[in-house]
Amino acid sequence: MISGSSGEPDGGAEFTAEGLEPLLRQACETAELDAHGAELLRLGSNAVYRLASAPVIVRIARDRSVLAEMERAVNVTRWLETRDFPAMRVPAEVAQPLVVGGRVVTFWESVQEHEEYGTVGELADLLRRLHWLEEPESLKLPYFDPLAKVAASLEGLEGISGEDQKFLEERAASLGKDYERLDFVLPFGMIHGDASIGNILRHRDGHAVLIDLDGFALAPREWDLVQTSMFYERYGWHTQAEYAEFVHRYGFDLMNWPGYETLADLRELMMVAWLGHQVTRNDRAAAEFARRVRSLRTGEGRDEWGPF
Repeated sequence: MISGSSGEPDGGAEFTAEGLEPLLRQACETAELDAHGAELLRLGSNAVYRLASAPVIVRIARDRSVLAEMERAVNVTRWLETRDFPAMRVPAEVAQPLVVGGRVVTFWESVQEHEEYGTVGELADLLRRLHWLEEPESLKLPYFDPLAKVAASLEGLEGISGEDQKFLEERAASLGKDYERLDFVLPFGMIHGDASIGNILRHRDGHAVLIDLDGFALAPREWDLVQTSMFYERYGWHTQAEYAEFVHRYGFDLMNWPGYETLADLRELMMVAWLGHQVTRNDRAAAEFARRVRSLRTGEGRDEWGPF
C-alpha cells in the first residue's frame, strides 16, 4: 500500500544524512512514529535508521524504482508471519511502503538492539524450511532471471575503465551461454534470492531470523545455496566445519552438482558488478573492485577477497 506521497517527484532530497533528515521526520509523522533521536546505521543503496522511540528500523531507498519490489517485500513479510516463519516483521499498524519526497520508505520491527548474525547451520535450517513452503499466487513473485540481472548490473558503471567494462560484459555473455545449458536438480520454487550469513540475524529472544526479503522470487533452489558454497570454497569466509554443518542440515551439497562452477561464476559476477557501482563513493570499494577484477582475469587471489 502506498501512502503519504509528497515532496519532489524525482527525489529532491539529497541522499545524505542532512538531506534525508526532514524526509525521515515526515515519513515517521505519516506512520505516527517519532523520529526524534533516530540513529543512522547505514547509508548506501538505502539509508537505514534505528528509531529511539520504538523498536523500529526505517529504510529509505535511494531509487524510487524499487517501489514495486518493496511492496512485494512487505507482502512477503506479512505472509511469512501467517506461516510462523522466522523472518523480520513489519509493524502491523503501519500502511506501507510510503513515498515521501520521491523516496520509498519502509518500516520494520527491530530484531534486536545490536546486530548479531546467526550461524551457517541456522541458515541451512531456515532455507530448508523456506523451500518447503508453497507460496500463494497472491504474492505475485517474479521469476528470477540471473542473465537479465547481470546485464542490468553492468549498466551505469561510471567509475570503471572501458577495458574492465568490456571484460565484464564478455564474461557475462560467455557465462550466459553456459547457464542456458544447466540441468538443475533441486525443485523449482520460492527462494530468498540473497541467502547468505549476512542476511540472518539473531533475534532478541535468541532464535535466528531471515532479513532483507525484497529478493524473494521463483527460481531453482540452487540459487539459495550458492553463496554459502562460494564463501567456503572460493574465499575461505566459512570454515570446512561450518560448510559441512550447512550441507548436513540442509541435506544437499551444491558443490557435488556439475553446474556449481557456472552458478558460482554468475553469482560472483553479480557481486563484482555491485561493487563496481560503489567505486566512486568509497575508496575501499574501489580497491576491492580492482582486486576482484584482477582475480577474475587471472583466476588467482580469490582467497584475498574481503567481505563487503
